[in-house]
Amino acid sequence: MNKSLKFINKDKSGFLPTLKTRVDSYFLEKNISRHANKFMVFKTVFFVALALALYLLIITSAFSLYFQLGAGILLGMTMAFIGFNICHDALHGSYSANKKVNKVLGFIFNIIGASTYVWNLTHNVVHHSYTNIVDHDEDIEIAPGLIRVHETDKSNKMQRFQHIYAFFLYSLTTLSWFFRKDYLKFFKKDIGDSHINKHPKSAYFNLFFYKAIYYFLFIVLPLLVMSLTWWQFLIGFVAMNLAEGLVLGLVFQLAHVVEDTEIRYADNNCIEDAWAVHQLKTTANFAPSSKIANFLCGGLNLQVEHHLFPKICHVHYKRLSAIVKQTAAEFNLPYHVNSSFFSALKSHYSFLKKLGRPVKAYATSNNL
Repeated sequence: MNKSLKFINKDKSGFLPTLKTRVDSYFLEKNISRHANKFMVFKTVFFVALALALYLLIITSAFSLYFQLGAGILLGMTMAFIGFNICHDALHGSYSANKKVNKVLGFIFNIIGASTYVWNLTHNVVHHSYTNIVDHDEDIEIAPGLIRVHETDKSNKMQRFQHIYAFFLYSLTTLSWFFRKDYLKFFKKDIGDSHINKHPKSAYFNLFFYKAIYYFLFIVLPLLVMSLTWWQFLIGFVAMNLAEGLVLGLVFQLAHVVEDTEIRYADNNCIEDAWAVHQLKTTANFAPSSKIANFLCGGLNLQVEHHLFPKICHVHYKRLSAIVKQTAAEFNLPYHVNSSFFSALKSHYSFLKKLGRPVKAYATSNNL
């Protein structure tokens, strides 16, 4: 039987209680809700309206094939932004204090191809509980055998080039996710070494029913109503998913798989750190001052704040980041941040290049 991993507060850190008190005081002093504000509602309407407009422009075949291809690529990116900005918050219960609102907005995740049920298990439960812990957090198992991200991963000669081909693999994220990953995770006996999958009967029906909706809207219906050959449709469908997958893959990796963040191992099923301290060691922000990143990434560029406060809507993270950074400094704890998207990308690239070297070379360089 799997045993739950434990976090042992060996240093008796008071970081999280202090931080929670300060964050609570912030919301009380400002007299604002922890949930969505008017700007969040604007973002929701904007991204959903943009996706619907692009979908209708494509499916009505009112413009040239090249326009449809470009619109398909933009639609793929927009669906990634919907996932970041709307569904992610809703599925964490942070969008609204009203559970029904969260459920309705979270349901969009099913429409754009991903299972909300499987996401809750793999992301909300496992990833947020056991971030970057080998054999527990399967999010760091990016492409086993192809991409090596921790020392216990098997090494092979091809991985010497992983810092180059990894980005192509990231573009396959949604094709793998929507057609393979959700099914694989659902029917696995367990996720990591800490969570055993036990599904209600309704979950089996919902998995296939909601997948059928996605396949109908994005495969069957376009083939029925659009004046396209099968190969023209295939080019458009793959291009849409490659764009969506690359956006998703990059944003996910830049938060946890960069040079400063730790990938950790549980000793006797224990991590000798308070949970919040562990989050600081395994998570990084990027481009915190970028208005574009803050608008598009749905708070995932402020991943430290998100991991510490997943129940707070992401529109508040920018203001909270100063509180978190100051409190971390007072407790002599790390607060990892890359100043821009490109500096984070460079850090991720360097990380992959280092781990891609043969095991002996990697071990030698780390003992210098």
